[in-house]
Order: sequence, then C-alpha cells, then structure tokens
Amino acid sequence: MSTDTKDLLQLSQKSDYQTVTIPLPSSKSESNRVLVIDALTEGNNKISNLAEARDTQTMIRLLGKNPPVYDVLDAGTTMRFLTAYASVTNQNKVMTGTPRMCERPIGILVDALRSIGAEIHYLGVEGYPPLAIHGLASQTSNKVKIRGDVSSQYISAMLMIAPVLPEGLEIELEGKVGSRTYIEMTLQLMEQFGIKYTWKDNFIHVAHQAYQPTSFAVESDWSGASYWFSLLACADSGALFLEGLKENSLQGDSKIVDIMDHLGIKSTFREGGVLLQKQAVKGLKNWDFTHCPDLAQTVAVTCAILGQNAVFTGLESLKIKETDRIFALQQELAKFNADLVEIEPEVYQVIPSFTMPAEVRIHTYEDHRMGMAFMPLLTKTRVIIEDPAVVNKSYPSFWKHCELLGIEMETKS
Repeated sequence: MSTDTKDLLQLSQKSDYQTVTIPLPSSKSESNRVLVIDALTEGNNKISNLAEARDTQTMIRLLGKNPPVYDVLDAGTTMRFLTAYASVTNQNKVMTGTPRMCERPIGILVDALRSIGAEIHYLGVEGYPPLAIHGLASQTSNKVKIRGDVSSQYISAMLMIAPVLPEGLEIELEGKVGSRTYIEMTLQLMEQFGIKYTWKDNFIHVAHQAYQPTSFAVESDWSGASYWFSLLACADSGALFLEGLKENSLQGDSKIVDIMDHLGIKSTFREGGVLLQKQAVKGLKNWDFTHCPDLAQTVAVTCAILGQNAVFTGLESLKIKETDRIFALQQELAKFNADLVEIEPEVYQVIPSFTMPAEVRIHTYEDHRMGMAFMPLLTKTRVIIEDPAVVNKSYPSFWKHCELLGIEMETKS
C-alpha cells in the first residue's frame, strides 16, 4: 500500500474484532538510547531488535557514516542525543533538521554542555538549531543544573555522556521534574551496560567509568501499543494480543495499562506479550500525564469517543513536540463535536462527543501521533487520514497492522 505524503487514507468503519495478534514494533525510546550507549562503549555490544522507526534509522545512519553535518530530519531525540554525543567525543559537527525541528528549543541542553566545557554556537536563532559543535577539549566543571520541567531528553543526553567525562557529572534537576520515567529508563539502560549512579532528591551523580560491552534486546514499543488499547476500548467487541511487551517495563508509557483499565480494557500478561479484552468502563475522572506525555493524544481521543469528561494535567511539554499538540487536538476533536478545554492554567478537560458525523477528515500536522491517535474513530464513523506516511517516524508498519484486523482502507491521491 502506497502512502505518499500527498495521499489521503480512507478507513472504513469497523467496530467488531476477532482475537488478532499484533507484532508490535520495537521501542524507539529504548533503541535511540542504546545506540548512543553502544557508540560510547569501548568494545562490541550485541544489540538486537532495534526499532524500524525513521528516528532510529536516522540515528543508525548518522552514527554509522559520521558525516560532517548531522541532519536529523524531524527526530527530536536524535537531535538532542547526538548534540551531546558529538560534544563529548570532541567532534566538529553541524546539527540541523527539518524546518519544524529547527523551531524546537535546544538552548537548555546547549547551555548545560557549554557549562562543562563544550564549544557550541548557533547558526541561526539563539536557542534553536541549526548549531555548530566544536568539541569538548577539556572538562571545565563536573556539576550542571538543568530544568526538569521542559524536556527529559536534555537530561538523558547529559546522563549518557556523564560516565565518559574525565570527572564524571553531577546533575541538579531544578523545579518540577517531568517525564521522570524517561530519565529512569535512561539510567536503567546505562546500568545494564555496567554504569553505577546515585539519585538522591534532585541530584543525580554519575562517576567517571567505562560502559561495559553486553547483549541487549530492545522491548516492543508501549507508545505504539497504546493505539491498539484505544481501538479495542472504542470497539463494540473483540480481543487483541500485543506481542513483545513486558509487565515490568522500562518504558513509562506502559502506564497505558492502568489508564485503559478505567476505559474498558482488561490486560493479561502471558508468555510473549499481553492479551487485551473488553470489560466494563469504570470511568476516568482525571490523569496526570507529566511522566507519560506521549499518551495524551491517545487518551484524549478515547475519552472523547467513550463520553468521558476527563480532566488532564501534565501536558506542558505537548506544545513543543512535533507540533503544538494541544492546538492540534483541539482542532481535530472539534471535527466530531468534542473538545479539549483549558479550565484553569495547565489543566484541561475533555468535552466528549455525543453526535458523530458520517465522515471525519483528520489533519496530521506532520505529527505521527496525530495520525495514529485518531485512527480509533473508525469504530464509530468513516475516517480520512491526511498524510498517512507521517506514521513512519515511529511506526512504519502501522497501517499494515490495521489491515491485519480486517480494517478496509483505500489510498487516494
């Protein structure tokens, strides 16, 4: 099935599903961290099951070919992680990406790297890519302060280079810490490659030490799994088996199990994955997405379809993602008479839909999660997805997996 960027993808309405196995893609978040750790390891690691996501493939290509310009396309983690990697490995690099990527802030990370001795300057707007890196000839400080409420990727980038710094690094997290589970994932992955650390209060300390070669298999992606939870929650009947997921996951988005327990999904872990079955909707009154912001779009759409007036907090980082996801959600929810309303500063309420149009056309805003989060609408009406190829950023096989469920789709140019 072709999914050119000019395409439209029409999804026929379907609300009943037999038990189908979905071979989930590997975790992009785990893959991108492991690739940086692998590049910093003196010795050969055995890394398996790396993600097919465009972000990860971009990371593999850039680390493998090591060109003078790191063009990360639209990959946020790749931009942040490779900026730190190029600095600590004392390279001269230009960091750039798509126009949207160059609108996403990186000043906090650059300031942190400069404070320990990296030479970096901006080639355009201060605080944003593109930027030029001229290495880190000598470490000038072993302590750095980073705001915890903007992007955990800045913190993860600094953590991964910390062991190879001659003096190690102490990171002080300032203020509220968002996406804490992603920081924990980074540290737990580093630990699997032999790194010891301490985290007390808002201080993380990593001494100078060497990454140890090991074998590591990347887990399936919980972010990608969330769309199938949503689909079944919105469906009239059915069951799904999602392959490759672990009950004790490093990924913060495994919180989707708890969220969807309120929205009509029973999760049973079995050998090889998790079985999803329908159960009564208990109701979701509120949820804090501070540590799992990538689930917000999925859950907002699910609540809108199921008639749940849920209140969401912890959405601050959504405005600086691939698009302004708050604005994008509001625009697209309105197309089926739902909304996401700010009821007080940084507190949002889903206003559900009670009348469904015969067809809904979803604009995706160059954001992979918009395309996938609104897919479950097909349980209630016919859906048209603009730019279906946008899913390639994290889940290239997404539409093929929809076909496994018997969903009829037609591509239109």
